[in-house]
Amino acid sequence: REDPFSKMKFNTAVTGSRRKQRKAHFTANPNERRRIMSCGLSKDLFNKHNVGTVPIRKDDEVRVMRGTFKGREGKVVRVHRAKYVIHIEKITKEKSNGATAFIGIQPSNCQVIKLKLDKDRKALLERRDRTQ
Repeated sequence: REDPFSKMKFNTAVTGSRRKQRKAHFTANPNERRRIMSCGLSKDLFNKHNVGTVPIRKDDEVRVMRGTFKGREGKVVRVHRAKYVIHIEKITKEKSNGATAFIGIQPSNCQVIKLKLDKDRKALLERRDRTQ
């Protein structure tokens, strides 16, 4: 019997297997995790740079688009690649011992509203510009 999803596959070098996708996700090295942890750009940044997504980094400013903290904005304090989450300034909880702890938020649920630009980031944006 033929697999109903086999007709949708165009690139034979990439697997469609859930098992292999999960293995690739959880065993990815930090460079691959950086790419996986990309974040969409806001409309004005998209219009300015003509790039849809960029890998998130510390000191970017983001807006949470989904979940309990939807609508909250803040600066990225830490990119936790091992856990696939980012920690955002002001999004914390109080622990039972009185200490405050950052709440991890997935980058796919965020939108970058201000980029931290250095020469490498500018080169990345120029390289990925869709109009060129």
